[in-house]
Amino acid sequence: MEKTRKWKWGKYRWWVFGLFFLTWVSITYIASPIQPHIQVAPERILLEPLFTLPVLGDFYLVNTLPSLLLVDIIIILMALAVKKALQGGNLVPKGITSIVEMLVEVIYNMTETSAGKYTKKIFPWFASILIVVLVANFMKIIPGMETIGVLHHSDHGYEIQSLGGNWYNILPEEAHDGDGYIVTPFFRGVSTDLNFTLALALIAVFMTQFIGVQTQGLGYFSKFINVSTIFKKPALGFIDFLVGFLELISEIAKILSFTFRLFGVMFSGTVLVALMGSMLPIFAPAGIFLFELFMGAIQAFVFGMLTMVFMVQATQGHGEHAEH
Repeated sequence: MEKTRKWKWGKYRWWVFGLFFLTWVSITYIASPIQPHIQVAPERILLEPLFTLPVLGDFYLVNTLPSLLLVDIIIILMALAVKKALQGGNLVPKGITSIVEMLVEVIYNMTETSAGKYTKKIFPWFASILIVVLVANFMKIIPGMETIGVLHHSDHGYEIQSLGGNWYNILPEEAHDGDGYIVTPFFRGVSTDLNFTLALALIAVFMTQFIGVQTQGLGYFSKFINVSTIFKKPALGFIDFLVGFLELISEIAKILSFTFRLFGVMFSGTVLVALMGSMLPIFAPAGIFLFELFMGAIQAFVFGMLTMVFMVQATQGHGEHAEH
């Protein structure tokens, strides 16, 4: 029988003790944990506006914009890597190509099972939304995310220590006389920005209506405004009209549900990691961090699956059962 490798405590204990010691030294003398500055709205990297629009007003560079740009770059690089592998004639995918191929195949199979003949219409939107949310939620594994940034003056800030040049380390002692600083990270999880989640929700709900009209024509809107029986059978017709009104309200509620579900889960994870890092900085945040990544994957799957389900429902007529 094949022998399984066991943990050799006597051999590796000094590595474990050394890791504990280095962690203790770093949080005690090098980078002591502080109470983090947390706000719902994304922080401004530059205090001055980049430009001013006539109606909308000042446009600021907030720290979720670089994160969104980084998400786009990562997705484009993944697409280029897959394209290069396919053009190279590799029959057996390797590395990132195999992961992307497996993910796309799973998404396509789920869409085909639910959407049937409308798979080609729904799959691109389902896959795009799921992959964008998944990459956005996994941005936290990049070193320096939400930890390295620019210092801004604050009335309730902390003392700083120069490390040479324009590099500073923020100290745990609170500053007096309003001469303190807080760290505004260069990158913040884009899913913790209500603007991002609202934009995704609007795209998902709008494309649901578009696919409904594309598959059923203008008759799709009869489920919202149904007056065909109100004169023939006033009682039943009035009930149908109320049902249509409730359907319209449910479409608006989908926007709110999409927006605040993703935002709430990801923002609460950010707050939890920050607080655990300031109170129990040794190893405790790692477990919370892994749990947050797990929740990010779940939320990406839920957002994508709900989008796909709503699009499938939009392809079916009022009271119709889809045949696959």
